[in-house]
Amino acid sequence: MNAVPDLIQPVFDFLNLPDWLRLVAWTVMTAVMMFLTIIIFMAFLTLAERRVIGSMQARIGPNRIRLFGLPYFRGLAQPFADVIKLMFKEIILPTGSNKFLFILAPLLTAIPALATWAVMPFWPGFTVANVDAGLLYILALTSTGVYGVILAGWASNSKYAFLGAMRAAAQVVAYEIAMGFALVGVVMAAGSLNLGQIISAQSGGISNWFFIWLFPLFIIYFISGIAETNRAPFDVVEGESEIVAGFHVDYSGMAFALFFVAEYINMILISALTSIFFLGGWLSPFAGVESLPAILTTSGLHWLVFKICFFLFCFLWFRATFPRYRYDQIMRLGWKVFIPLTLVWITVEAVLAVMKIGPFARLMAN
Repeated sequence: MNAVPDLIQPVFDFLNLPDWLRLVAWTVMTAVMMFLTIIIFMAFLTLAERRVIGSMQARIGPNRIRLFGLPYFRGLAQPFADVIKLMFKEIILPTGSNKFLFILAPLLTAIPALATWAVMPFWPGFTVANVDAGLLYILALTSTGVYGVILAGWASNSKYAFLGAMRAAAQVVAYEIAMGFALVGVVMAAGSLNLGQIISAQSGGISNWFFIWLFPLFIIYFISGIAETNRAPFDVVEGESEIVAGFHVDYSGMAFALFFVAEYINMILISALTSIFFLGGWLSPFAGVESLPAILTTSGLHWLVFKICFFLFCFLWFRATFPRYRYDQIMRLGWKVFIPLTLVWITVEAVLAVMKIGPFARLMAN
């Protein structure tokens, strides 16, 4: 856990809290602030998606609901309007469904997506939980989200929802394996499972970032992340023409909103993890260049946010560009292309490590 910062210490001194309670209070405060920040970011991501894709397709997008009635903020209140609408919609429980599992399934999808952020390093020296095996923690939680999808399809007692759940399970398993093998290459290059140490291993300028030495794994990881989040062009789980919106076809109101929230939070999570594993996280690409302004050469949260926004734009760009793949094409890409390629590149990494080339020279020296 992080130590309580000096800025907060006077407040705890005034309250006369013991040391252990100060640490617990600070951890809870940071978790709540992080949760609210992610939720707000996710809400405006839905607006950005509609505006960006609308621009690419020569449409206007949301532009009616203004923020505080100001003319220059048209459409910015749309996410709040959507939340209010979903909060007041009725949650309908289908006849013959398993009521307990039907309600539990959205929670099993949304909670792991939020809990994964506990080990995320946002800037140098700051993370809610500095876990040495943070990478394993992330893999464990991202794998549990599929249980909520399967339960949602099964508990609905609908063949269409169940078919969508089975599609989702098969797709997530296929691309989860490819993502896992890609991260094996990252661990080999960094020599650590700690996310902060993985970022530190890429320090020294953009030439040390892992996307250069692990470029095939970088591409495979990001595309697999798009497939794992069921985003276009891999959204056959929600193939409207065959299975009527997939596993959440019987959900409404806030129960549906939790699936919606989990999808967009996972988009932000994949973008953040791709930035951390391959693009140096909060590291500046201009480190050591004295002729540039300090904000460009200084590493920090602003660089991580910029990289996350870039990958989120790629999510939206791909959705507006590529048609939906057939299910057999998606399975073939995952099992017959990505997994063999990751295994081949891990073998290439082993050769680089033996020859002490690139980031592996530092590891061998240590």
